[in-house]
Amino acid sequence: MEKPAMQVLDNSKEHHLVPDAVRQVGLVVSGSLFVALCAHITIPLPGTPVPLTVQNFGVLLVGLLFGSRRGFAALALYLAEGAMGMPVFSPLGPGGIAQLLGPTGGFLLAYPLVAWVAGYVMERGRRSFARAAIGGLLGEVVLFTGGLACLAVLTHSLAQAFRWGLYWFLFAEIIKVMVAAGITAQWQRNPASGEKK
Repeated sequence: MEKPAMQVLDNSKEHHLVPDAVRQVGLVVSGSLFVALCAHITIPLPGTPVPLTVQNFGVLLVGLLFGSRRGFAALALYLAEGAMGMPVFSPLGPGGIAQLLGPTGGFLLAYPLVAWVAGYVMERGRRSFARAAIGGLLGEVVLFTGGLACLAVLTHSLAQAFRWGLYWFLFAEIIKVMVAAGITAQWQRNPASGEKK
């Protein structure tokens, strides 16, 4: 009699695990699609092949809200979608693998790590605006390290890399970090906001 009871318990566990796994996959997919949507809000800038885009904001928000592991997974999926030719990257670029190898490739390839860093910081203590802002700023450091390194390799000039990939964007990136931190802090204060890790 004990064995069937154990089987019932095991089956009950499985029923709880399956919906949770589906939910996790759903969050990862939705995160990748949200960043893809943000990528299509793009403004070309004079004097640089790197456009101003809401994409980086999407990456930070996914990392801060979803946490390090799911944020990383969502952005890894995003890159895989783009590499397969799906229209998830900025429409100003060539798309596909070519976009990952072009002037914005370093920024794109840094995205999973950016989301991981932002999420990791957010998971390490009280989930406040200040913690979210710090996570976002550290994520931006990772983002621009990857992006500028790639531009420096392509242009053979660190000065040119900074002209193309940094100076135009500083003010906008600070705004993106603050808005992402504000949304995250508000979300964490809402008791109906769902899972917070």
